Amino acid sequence: MPLHDFHQAGGARFLELTGREAVAHYGDAPAEYAALRQSAGIIDLSFRGRLCVLGTDRVKFLNGQVTNNVKDLRPGQGCYAALVSVKGKIQSDLHIYILENEILLDFEPGLDAAVQERLANYIIAEDAQVADVSALYGLWSIQGPKAAAVVQRLPWIVVIPEKPHAPARIEDAALGEIYVMNHARTRDAGYDFFVPTKAMPAVADQLIAAAKDSGGRLCGWQALETARIEAGIPRFGADMDETNLAPEVLGEEAISYTKGCYVGQEVISRVRTYGQPARSLRGLRLPDNLPVLPARGDKLFLRDKEVGCITSAVASPRLKSNIALGYVRREANQPGTELLLQIPPHKVPVKIVQLPFIPPQEPQGGYTT
Repeated sequence: MPLHDFHQAGGARFLELTGREAVAHYGDAPAEYAALRQSAGIIDLSFRGRLCVLGTDRVKFLNGQVTNNVKDLRPGQGCYAALVSVKGKIQSDLHIYILENEILLDFEPGLDAAVQERLANYIIAEDAQVADVSALYGLWSIQGPKAAAVVQRLPWIVVIPEKPHAPARIEDAALGEIYVMNHARTRDAGYDFFVPTKAMPAVADQLIAAAKDSGGRLCGWQALETARIEAGIPRFGADMDETNLAPEVLGEEAISYTKGCYVGQEVISRVRTYGQPARSLRGLRLPDNLPVLPARGDKLFLRDKEVGCITSAVASPRLKSNIALGYVRREANQPGTELLLQIPPHKVPVKIVQLPFIPPQEPQGGYTT
């Protein structure tokens, strides 16, 4: 990580995510989780991928590549979408931000080259270019019900974007050009700060100081991942990959069925025309006395018939229960259905429940305009 020494000095323990280094925790994962749920957590997400789409045809070009409607967005707006193959299979999910002179794409780590190549291969006559900006900008994220209050304490003139996926630009004489995005990564309030790499340490100090005033603190991946699963938010590489059709896991917040043609559109529209996909992502309540949590790929059964598999699982501190995300076939995926989870050598009962497991809290701290 660019700030490896900074995090190590704070007691960080590290892990690897798709070939990228990330902070697992700072020695007290339960306290970090509590900060995310009760106040605000500050998380270094600089390991994620960041590309910019440039050129006069950038909006038209990107609209023909992703599942959501980009052509009607204006600077200061954004959306969530997926990049899919001609067969409708997910190649990456994308958080898309429309800036004044470029479009910023934020996505899971380790996919930079693949996403850049996939987009570049479809540039034919358009005035469009795809640039990797990961080395130029880091990413600090503030997540939790008091995230807005933390942002308001920062010593800059900050306009907090109110709508999901809306970006705002901050120009600071000392720190440079910073972009803040409205992005709730656990369904509570949340904001991402794309910061020039050289300014990352100074911004870190200011974010941490502002968070402490609200009872917040630095948090690692372990706390964020627990809160993500509780919120029922799928993650590419865990709950979806290139074997999944987009409608199996993504809803209309990521897929427009009225925007017109894009790569993979025919297959995705056909799925909708003929009903639900053959399988869908569901929430599962697990027994509390499991000796170990299930692993990705562990199978689900309806009586003796295999009907699905686990993708992510966690012991939820707030629910005081074991929970999981997983795919279940259409004939067995209604809330309330009881299934059997195979954890060799046994099968244990599980129940399908509505997502999210934990509903979002009301954001605290208000907004500036």
